Amino acid sequence: VYREMKLRRHYEKPSEKRAREHAAAVSRARKADRKRAERDR
Repeated sequence: VYREMKLRRHYEKPSEKRAREHAAAVSRARKADRKRAERDR
């Protein structure tokens, strides 16, 4: 949440915003996969 607030202080180009959100989604998905793998073992 704090990171979001910090980012909103500056204008963000739509392309950059999309790239950042994609990166966040990827890291979230990887984290979920890692947890799932731990559980399945």
